[in-house]
Amino acid sequence: MDILQSTSRERETYQVKFSYSILWECALGIAAITNTKLLDTLDKPKEHWMNIKGSISDDLSEQLEFVEKNNTWKALLQILHQQEFSSLEVFEQYVQDLTDTELKFICLPFVGNHYQSYRRQAAQGGSDSIKELKRITALNPFFPAYIEFISTCKAASLKKHLIKVMSSWYQEIGEEYQQETEAILEKDYQSKKEVQQKVSSEELVQWATGGVTYIPEPSVHTVLLIPQYIYRPWNIEADIEGTKVFYYPVANESVSPSDRYMPDYFLVQKYKALGDEVRLKMVKLLSEHPRTLQDMTERLDIGKSTIHHHLKILRAAKIVEIRDSKYCLKKNVFSLLAKEFDWYLEK
Repeated sequence: MDILQSTSRERETYQVKFSYSILWECALGIAAITNTKLLDTLDKPKEHWMNIKGSISDDLSEQLEFVEKNNTWKALLQILHQQEFSSLEVFEQYVQDLTDTELKFICLPFVGNHYQSYRRQAAQGGSDSIKELKRITALNPFFPAYIEFISTCKAASLKKHLIKVMSSWYQEIGEEYQQETEAILEKDYQSKKEVQQKVSSEELVQWATGGVTYIPEPSVHTVLLIPQYIYRPWNIEADIEGTKVFYYPVANESVSPSDRYMPDYFLVQKYKALGDEVRLKMVKLLSEHPRTLQDMTERLDIGKSTIHHHLKILRAAKIVEIRDSKYCLKKNVFSLLAKEFDWYLEK
């Protein structure tokens, strides 16, 4: 049944903010090198990470083993969201000054406003609250074990570890490339800020992340975009109170600012994906309405495995997504693509 609009009020959306620093890069570098299964998929070749592992001190190697076992990279990111840290020393002092309960509360993941009391009680070691948080996050691949660890570990040991792994990574890895890395992050930050004046908040998030469609949620008033170089080409998504966070991969032109002809990675992938007769037919089919794999197979009279292969390419290019068990075009994907191409020509 059609719905008559009885109000002229625009649909609420979110505010987009930006942040970047070498400390975010350090924390994400620690996350990357301890996620062994992911190393083959990162922009930097696996040999790069193996060389780092072979060159670091025994102390840092020991700390990274602890990170890999307990996923304490998440704790580092949680702490970095508490304020703007101007230096490693400020970060270290902040962690040192936290009470045991404050530290654990910050490190525990935010899972919704309704569960904040469980989070506080779990930070104090409440077994029932720990159990409830683990139940709520049961579908997450590491949250339950991480929650158990943070809630029950010795806070003094956790402090020592977090300070040690962050400072060691910064001194042995991050500091050497700090000037180059900060220049890349600053370039990307500035380019996204310029585009912010030209598009909606939702289009900005979709463009910056290379295709993530984030629809406003009632309890989320801010989206925080954090450019990162070390974890390319992946987006990392997180939640903090009132805010959705995307640590998004910096664009190609930010990495090579002297080459004004360098196109954005996702722009290239979109046009590559569209440069095929079968995939264009699929796009036209999906422009009519969402479809199942079986439906497209029958309409195009092509083998299911072939259709699936083409859909995989379209999904990787952030043109197609799965929603309610059907394939559909991402919202505003082609109107935004036209704008992206104009921005490339104008730069």
